Amino acid sequence: MLKNKTTGSMLIVAGTTIGAGMLALPIASAGLGFMTALALIVASWILMTYTALLMLELHQFAPRDATLNTLAKRWLGKRGQYIANFSMVFLFYALCAAYIAGGGAQLQERINLGFELEIAPQFGSVILAVIIASVVTLGTSKVDKFNRILFSIKVIVLASLFYMLTPYVQSKHLLEMPVEQGLILSAIPVVFTSFGFHGSIPSIVKYVGLDVKVLRKVMIAGAVLPLVVYIFWQLLSQGIMSQSDLLNSEGLSGFVASVASIAHNSNVSLAVKLFADLALATSFLGVSLGLFDFFADAFKQGDNNQGRVITALITFIPPLGFALFYPQGFIMALGYAAIALVVLAVFLPVAMVYKQRASTSTNTGYKVRSGSIGLLIAALCGVLIITAQFMQMSGVIPAIG
Repeated sequence: MLKNKTTGSMLIVAGTTIGAGMLALPIASAGLGFMTALALIVASWILMTYTALLMLELHQFAPRDATLNTLAKRWLGKRGQYIANFSMVFLFYALCAAYIAGGGAQLQERINLGFELEIAPQFGSVILAVIIASVVTLGTSKVDKFNRILFSIKVIVLASLFYMLTPYVQSKHLLEMPVEQGLILSAIPVVFTSFGFHGSIPSIVKYVGLDVKVLRKVMIAGAVLPLVVYIFWQLLSQGIMSQSDLLNSEGLSGFVASVASIAHNSNVSLAVKLFADLALATSFLGVSLGLFDFFADAFKQGDNNQGRVITALITFIPPLGFALFYPQGFIMALGYAAIALVVLAVFLPVAMVYKQRASTSTNTGYKVRSGSIGLLIAALCGVLIITAQFMQMSGVIPAIG
């Protein structure tokens, strides 16, 4: 049973990470060259895996059902709790609203084509929100089972894409150097956010239990899967097209059309669309599960039917409302996604672990190897990501992705 939960939890981590944002990576890294893009991806993976393990170091000193709300209050006090709660709600509501709006539009298009109907995009958003909310409300085990099905199909689609595109990879494209240094800074926030799964860590701890050895395996293996997929995806996207062609692609749709044209295969576009649908669904599941458990903890809702329904309403009604009636709001909020994620996934774990280690003189329990130097390097990486994001927003460096 535990082994089954371990595998499912790995796939929840991977499914949350490998979202529709993966498709933006070739656009974000256009002009960097394959080796530079690879270095950024690996560095982001190391940073995010390290801070995920820091979270496990904290969870062993907290109750099994503790979320970021409880952890921040315990080690950083009320002020830290407010910062954690604001960052969590701000980022995850924005993400859920984006998934509901984008996924709803995709679902509406599929329903209209499949059943020859003319339903509004808003109706598609409501249907998607109800489906995901129903699965999440039933519990992590149901999310696990549903996610496994979606993830399995997603792997098949990705394998098909790799099969169709690999013959067109040219080594000369992979050896190209960065066009300009400023593009490296521009790509940092996009690459960093493509490894964001930390909001689902408390849900996985609650699901698997406080077995740090098992949880460590879940975090590392769950994060390695996206790393491998991203590397292969970069190998294909940057190996098929030259940097100049990538830079001239008019966004994601232009990139997909160019790739399909080069491969002389219209199925490429179909596979990318299907992957985007599945990636959005698995990411939405992971993000909303983390937010659901966060609210259950913050509002002290029980694990009974009534408590779970109330928590579901708090989790899904606001982002659904934003997606339907104020789409500009969450689009604007997504511009700050990298900053909020740095607070949640870097600054808070580093600060809490620093306080935890300073408050005890014993070496009992699991401790991430790295010492204070590792915490300092992680914090400096967070500062670099936020600086790059602000430079983009102020127009100092180009905004891409």
